[in-house]
Amino acid sequence: MVDLLESDIEAVLSDNARGLPNACYNTDEGLALEQRTVFSDSWACLGFAHDTAKPGDVTPVDFLGQPLIMVRDKASRIKVFHNICSHRGVVLVEEPGNCKGVIRCPYHSWCYDLEGALRRTPYIGGPNVDTVEGFDRSQHGLKPVRSHVWMGLVFVNLSGSAPPFQEVHADLIKRWDAFADAPLVHSQGDSTLEFNLKANWKLTIENYCESYHLPWVHPALNSYSRLEDHENLDVSGAYSGQITHVYNPILSPDGNSFAPHPGLGEHWETRGEYVSLFPNVLLGIHKDHFFAVLIQPDGPNRVQERMEIFYFTAESASPDFAGLREANLRTWRTVFAEDVGVVESMHRGRSSRAFKGGVLTPVMDGPTRSFHQWMAIRLLRRNQPAASAVA
Repeated sequence: MVDLLESDIEAVLSDNARGLPNACYNTDEGLALEQRTVFSDSWACLGFAHDTAKPGDVTPVDFLGQPLIMVRDKASRIKVFHNICSHRGVVLVEEPGNCKGVIRCPYHSWCYDLEGALRRTPYIGGPNVDTVEGFDRSQHGLKPVRSHVWMGLVFVNLSGSAPPFQEVHADLIKRWDAFADAPLVHSQGDSTLEFNLKANWKLTIENYCESYHLPWVHPALNSYSRLEDHENLDVSGAYSGQITHVYNPILSPDGNSFAPHPGLGEHWETRGEYVSLFPNVLLGIHKDHFFAVLIQPDGPNRVQERMEIFYFTAESASPDFAGLREANLRTWRTVFAEDVGVVESMHRGRSSRAFKGGVLTPVMDGPTRSFHQWMAIRLLRRNQPAASAVA
C-alpha cells in the first residue's frame, strides 16, 4: 500500500494543484498509514478539558484503537496515560467517573495514583503479602502520553517525537494572544453539537478551512457574511482557514448580546477567524464566543464531529442568556448541517477511477492545499524526527 501510494503522495508536494489520491480516503490501509504517521507523530486533539473537570475525574478515550485515559490530578492538572494495567494489560477504566484518588485494576487490584505511580500490588508475594523481592513498583506505573492543554482542548503526541506544542503552534498562539487569558465558560447541553458523517475525516477539515463554497452551500449565511467579505488564511504550517470581516453577534429580541472578551480592541470588533488546526480540530473565534470541533475518524469511511461552544463571561452561561445560547447553537447547527451533504458527496466521489486528487485552484483553494501538503509531508515522514516506540 505505502509503495503504491508514495508516488501519488509525492506529487502533492511537487504540484500545487494536485490533491491527495483516493486511496488516502477510502481504504483501511490509508487510515493505518495515517495512524502510524500523522496521528502518532503530531499533536492531535484527544478531547475537551471540561470532560475531566474535577480532581480525581478520569475519562477513558479510544483514540484510533489506542485505549487512553485523561486524568485530573489533585493539583487540577490534566494528564494522559495509556489506559492499561502494567501487570496483564487489562483496561483500567471503562466509564468516565471520579476515582477518589486511586485507579484500581479490576483484575488483580493493582492500584495507581493520579500521577500514574503504582502504589499497591495486593498479594503479589502470596496471600496477604503485597511486596516481592526484586520487584520495583516505581518501574511499573502507568505509561504516560505526552499531552498539552490549550483553549480548553487536550492534545497528545503519542510518539513523543514532536517538538513542543508551544513551538509547533507558536504562530496561532501569537495570533490569538488577545484571548490567552480568556475564561472559557461552557454551559453544557445548549453548547454542544454532534454530527456523524459517512465520509473520511480529512474531508471535514478541507471543507471547513475554505469559504469558496459559501454562496451555494450556505446561501443564508452568505446573505450577510458574503464570500467577498472573507479572505483565506493560507499558512504554510500547522493550520489554515478563513477570516470574515463582517462578524455580527446574535442579539436577543430586547437587543441583549453576549459580553465580549474585555480588552480586545478594534481589531476583533467585526472579525471572526475559522481555523482547521491540523490534524483533527476545527476552531472558530469571535469577540463574544469561541468554539472547537473535535474530528474523530471512525474507520476510513465515517467520521464523528463533536462541537463545544464557550463564552467569555459567567453571565453568558447563566440562565438569563439561555435563549440567546440556544439561538447561537441553532445558527451553528444549521451551518454545519448544510455541509453534511457536500462532504458525504465528496467522499462518494473518491470511489471514482476518474478522480485523481482533483484540482486545487491557486486563488480559492490555498487553505486546502496547505492541508494536503502538510499531510503529504507526514505520510512520507519527510523532515520528521524519528518516533520512539512508547511515549
